[in-house]
Amino acid sequence: MTVRSLGDWLAYLEQLHPSAIDMGLERVRLVAGRLGLSRPAERVVTVTGTNGKGSTCAFIAELARTQGLRVGVYSSPHLQRYNERVAVDGRMVSDEALCEAFAAVEEARGDTSLTYFEMGTLAALWLFQAEALDVAVLEVGLGGRLDAVNLIDADISIITNIGLDHAEWLGNSRDSVAREKAGILRQGAYGLCGDLDPPQPLLHHAASIGSPLLVRGRDFGFEVDGEGWSWAGRDARGAALRLEALPLLDLPLENAALALQCFLLLGLPWETGQVAQALSRTRVTGRLDHRVVHRRAQRLNLLMDVAHNPHAADYLATRLTGTRASGRRLAVFGLLADKDLDGVLQPLLPLVDEWAVATLASPRARAGEALADALGRQGAKVKVFESVTHALDACTENAGLEDEILVFGSFYAVAECLDWLERISGE
Repeated sequence: MTVRSLGDWLAYLEQLHPSAIDMGLERVRLVAGRLGLSRPAERVVTVTGTNGKGSTCAFIAELARTQGLRVGVYSSPHLQRYNERVAVDGRMVSDEALCEAFAAVEEARGDTSLTYFEMGTLAALWLFQAEALDVAVLEVGLGGRLDAVNLIDADISIITNIGLDHAEWLGNSRDSVAREKAGILRQGAYGLCGDLDPPQPLLHHAASIGSPLLVRGRDFGFEVDGEGWSWAGRDARGAALRLEALPLLDLPLENAALALQCFLLLGLPWETGQVAQALSRTRVTGRLDHRVVHRRAQRLNLLMDVAHNPHAADYLATRLTGTRASGRRLAVFGLLADKDLDGVLQPLLPLVDEWAVATLASPRARAGEALADALGRQGAKVKVFESVTHALDACTENAGLEDEILVFGSFYAVAECLDWLERISGE
């Protein structure tokens, strides 16, 4: 029998199915039955939404781990290593564990064709089931209703927000997107929505299946007050709870508010000091990710964010507004061709002094020249580079002590920046 490395398995999975995306649960449900998969943990939380899934999952996991619980998180996409997608107790699973899981799924699937994501989802669930977890947090890959993660009936289903993205799969209106994301709700199980104005199809679906839906701004929420913030929500019995004087966070407070409401509904022990510490500890690589980098006697201020759609770009712009010191902001930017380029650029144009754009290392990338043309039409100062790495090298040569380098756009752009950071750390 041939023993595959993790790299071999990933290369194999990429060519296993005729299309990268094939929405539907029939095939994945069939193979899950052959694997004997049931629930991956005693408590299961499923998270979907246009943006904010990763930080919401991270907050929930950290809150649960604070109670000494065993927590598994399945997320996507990864930035540098596939192992990032499957974590147990805050640590990526090993290559060996993933290879064993892929082998189990491969044997069970027989002649059933599965996509890369479907194979990965089943492998993660197989690993989680063997770990005797207390809590599993599962991030939806695309949409919700027909996503492989929706194979599992969650105790709490979370919809972070509803914007326009992946229109070819989810439709080009908030109503159509809401219908797909509402598919993760379950009869009798709580749903949480972080969108302040949830579309009617979501509200109607929750009511029609008997899923009690708590909406931010109506049933729970937060307020910023000077140097801190407060949160208010309610438990499963309807009793109100309020937290005051919480420290401000780097990650979005909207997602922290969702995580707190989820944690409260899970019925886990609640100690205010531990809750506040867990939130403050939570970090997500590549999301409002501040770094101070030292290179060749230079001190560089770097910020990475995977803002790749208009909703995420709007949020990034709100966080950047008023935060710059006396220096310039230099942006390193790359985007995939299927994203709304103008929608991503518009909120950030007034906040960037110089742009360095590049064609990403993906067949789906938008050419650097096309990015530069779009920025040039807006009067931006822009240069084209052959890669994100070359753009970063140029920016670091050009950056002063008070300047900030902003790397944003696609996951591919941030991933290449992380690789670059590892390389320069060894110089």
